[in-house]
Amino acid sequence: METKLTLRLNKRVIDRAKDYAHLHDVSLSKMIESYLDSVTEDKSAVSDDITPLVKSLSGVIQLNPDHDYKKDYAKFLTEKYK
Repeated sequence: METKLTLRLNKRVIDRAKDYAHLHDVSLSKMIESYLDSVTEDKSAVSDDITPLVKSLSGVIQLNPDHDYKKDYAKFLTEKYK
């Protein structure tokens, strides 16, 4: 369930946050929700090795099961260091 929240913040902070959100193609509400979720989540359920950023990116890219990423990376390095 979504509900409305009113915040009072410094105008410069709001302007910078809006610019950041626009550059990253995300709403300011979603950005604040993600932050609040990350700082209030149950830490006992999350591994200490995974940061909130990495956790939020998990599953973003879908690869074919037979995709050989090591081969692609080796090819990239070979081209890079020619």
